[in-house]
Amino acid sequence: MSTWIERESNVYMRAGGRRLKATIVRGAGARVWDDAGKEYLDFIGGWAVTNLGHCHPAITQAIVQQAQTLLTTSNDLYTIPQVELAELLIQQSCLDRIFFANSGAEANEGAVKLVRKWGKINRNGAYEIITALHSFHGRTLSMVPATGKPEGRAPYEPVPAGFVNVEFDDIAAIKGATTAQTVAVMLEPVQGEGGVNIPSDDYLRQVRAWCDQQGLLLILDEVQTGFGRLGTLFGYQQFGVEPDVMTLAKGLGGGVPIAALMAKEHAAVFQPGDHGSTFGGNPLVCAAALASTRYMVEHNIPQHARKVGDYFLGQLRRLEDTYDIVKEVRGRGMLLALEFQENCAMEVVTNCLQKGLILNPVADNAIRFMPPLIVTEAEVDEAVGILDAALKDKTA
Repeated sequence: MSTWIERESNVYMRAGGRRLKATIVRGAGARVWDDAGKEYLDFIGGWAVTNLGHCHPAITQAIVQQAQTLLTTSNDLYTIPQVELAELLIQQSCLDRIFFANSGAEANEGAVKLVRKWGKINRNGAYEIITALHSFHGRTLSMVPATGKPEGRAPYEPVPAGFVNVEFDDIAAIKGATTAQTVAVMLEPVQGEGGVNIPSDDYLRQVRAWCDQQGLLLILDEVQTGFGRLGTLFGYQQFGVEPDVMTLAKGLGGGVPIAALMAKEHAAVFQPGDHGSTFGGNPLVCAAALASTRYMVEHNIPQHARKVGDYFLGQLRRLEDTYDIVKEVRGRGMLLALEFQENCAMEVVTNCLQKGLILNPVADNAIRFMPPLIVTEAEVDEAVGILDAALKDKTA
C-alpha cells in the first residue's frame, strides 16, 4: 500500500511545501506521534497555534459538548459562545469592539477594510497603510503587498495598491513614508515569520506617538504574538502602547480555526452590511476559544511561558557559546530563533526530526521555536539536547 506521503503527492496542490517528512496521527501536550508510532517533541505547535498543547482537556471537552449542542447557525442570529468569548476578549484587552473571522489573513483583510473606511470619514479618503519589510500578514491577494517581502509579489501582479513597506524598527522610515494618503501603520510587535525580529524597547512607543501626532491609526497584527506567546496575554502589553486596531488568530482557538478583528470605539466604523463571514465566530470554534482563553487567564499561562521561555533562551545561548556555526540566538517568551552563519537550517531541522524533535526552518539560515506554552523546563532540556546532538553532527 502506498504511504500517506505518496498518496498526498497525487492529489494535493503544491501551494506550500511539506518539508518535514512525517505523517502525524496523534498529539498530547507538547508531543505528537506519527503513523509508525514514533514520538516527537513538537516545537512548532501548529505555527504558534496549540498554546495549551495538543488535545488539552479543557478545549476538547468544550468542543465535544458544543458539537453535541450546536455547530453553527447564521450570523443573523445570536449565539451564546460568541457573546461570551467577545466579552472575555474585550475584558482582557484595551479594545472595545470585536468581529470574528476564520484566519489571521482574513482578520488582517478586515482590518484594512476598517481603516480605509475610517480614512474616508476622517482623513479625506486616505487609504495607504505603512507596513514593515520582513513582515508577514497573510497570503491573500491584498496581504501579499502588505507583507514586506517584495520578491513574493511578482507572480501575482498587479497586486492591490495601498501599501508602503519600510524598514522595521526604524521610526524615521515611517515618518518619511507618511503622506496625506496615509491612514494607518500596521506592524507585528515582534516579527515572527521574518525571523523573530525584536524591535528596540521604544520603537512601538515612537510609532504610537507619531500616529497620534499625524492622526493615523495603529494596527497591531498579533496573530502570532497574541495569547501568551511573548509572555503576556497580548504582545502590546510589553511595549507600553495600545493599538487602535488589533488582529488575532493562531493561539486564540487552541487548535481550531478562529480569528478576531478588534478595535477601539473611535476606530470601529463598520456598519451593518460592511463586512461579514459565513463561518466566522460559529458556536463550535467560539466554545473552543472560550475554553482555551479562560484556562490561559485563570492559570496565568503567559507567566509560565515567560519563565520557561527565559530558561529556554538561556539554554539556546549555551549552544551559541559552544558552536561557532551559531551566529545569534534571540527571542522573547516562547517565540525564539537560532540563526546560523551559513544556510544550513533545513539540514539541522531534518536531523532533529530524525531524532524526535519538530522545528521550523524559518529561513535558510535560521530555525524558529514556537512550542506549546505549557512546555516544561525538562522538555526544553530534552529539545535542546536533541538540537545539540544535531549541531555536533553538523560540525563533526
